[in-house]
Amino acid sequence: MSDNLASLYLENQLCFPLYAASRLTTKIYTPFLNELDITYPQYLVLMILWQHPEQTVNEIGKKLLLESNTLTPLLKRMEQKDLIQRTRSKNDERSVVVTLTEKGFSMRSQALSIPQKIAKSFQDESISKEEVSVFKGTLDKLLGILASKV
Repeated sequence: MSDNLASLYLENQLCFPLYAASRLTTKIYTPFLNELDITYPQYLVLMILWQHPEQTVNEIGKKLLLESNTLTPLLKRMEQKDLIQRTRSKNDERSVVVTLTEKGFSMRSQALSIPQKIAKSFQDESISKEEVSVFKGTLDKLLGILASKV
């Protein structure tokens, strides 16, 4: 019976360290993103558009593993901040195309230092760069597995 109960102990869960690490990592981003007056989800959208300047809402949602009902309010707030522009596709009126505004594009140069600052915050004597790299690869595999089941 105690073995069964142990499966409910917090320290035996995979989900908790993933949740806590995600929350703490996002917290580390906060001061850098506050300088840009954006949230972490807005930063994710911007990173997609800095790499792929024109994306549909569905394409962004697939990349971020978000449904359009979650993504649409986020995009509306970004449009109100003049970071993006949303327009109906000329090829398919059901599809909404998202592009960067001048302001959204110019934030890219301001954000260039963020990945290095975040990587630096992960540095510690107890974990090597290689371990972090392997961990990211494992997380990518796990994301693929989980995304296929949802």
